[in-house]
Amino acid sequence: MTPTASTVFDTDTASTPAGEHRYALELSDRWATTVGGPLNGGYLLATALRALQREVPHPDLLVASAHYLRPGTSGPAAITTETARVGRRTATGQATLTRQNREILRVLATFTDLTQHRGATHTSNTPPELPAPEQCLDPFAEIGSPGTTIAQQVQYRTPRIPGFFHGTPGGTTNAEFWMRFSDGRDPDPLALALLVDAAAPVVFDLGAVGSSTIELTVNIRHRPAPGWLACRVRTDYLTNGLHDEDFEIWDSTGILVAQSRQLALIPE
Repeated sequence: MTPTASTVFDTDTASTPAGEHRYALELSDRWATTVGGPLNGGYLLATALRALQREVPHPDLLVASAHYLRPGTSGPAAITTETARVGRRTATGQATLTRQNREILRVLATFTDLTQHRGATHTSNTPPELPAPEQCLDPFAEIGSPGTTIAQQVQYRTPRIPGFFHGTPGGTTNAEFWMRFSDGRDPDPLALALLVDAAAPVVFDLGAVGSSTIELTVNIRHRPAPGWLACRVRTDYLTNGLHDEDFEIWDSTGILVAQSRQLALIPE
């Protein structure tokens, strides 16, 4: 399925002009991390990036760095944008997402045309070695309703179910799995900014019961091909309740299309 206004992602990240460099939108509860709880950070980021994309001439997200000031909840919200520089190959701007006059998210992002980039290329890593998606397990089918609405919008397939899904954390801080939108929407650079944050944090397998993103940086390497996305995630350091998380997304042709790193806080 190609991106259209009828897909959940496109509908729920859409905003309408509400003045100069200002947009209005309705944050949807379909992307909550818990029922009735805060919204997923990748979803919030995608709403701000989609508004900013309207202000620059280049079509593809290249890099974004988002700082989360407080949790986002569903309901009316506003985005303000500012363009910092427009060049021949890249354009940079910032966007701020607010709800009830409180700032939720501030992001600085650069856009480009990924099809026009040429130059030296070297890759020292390889895609995750996974069985075909139809040979893998659906973790949420195994455990029933997860109590999170984002799990209804994104599908996951994994060779094994991590212990924390069954309430018995196994101490593993890395994972490889498949992911895609549930309604069949094909991925694109803007969607990748959501998807790098759409999986359960691997620190849950250390016994953590929550994780709140403080800062998230995402790099887009290529426009992704249609189909399932192979994902690799790991956490190397958990220190005084703060943890990193590195995420890779490889498309159905075996090309690395996105990387991210975030710093997040485990609640006391």
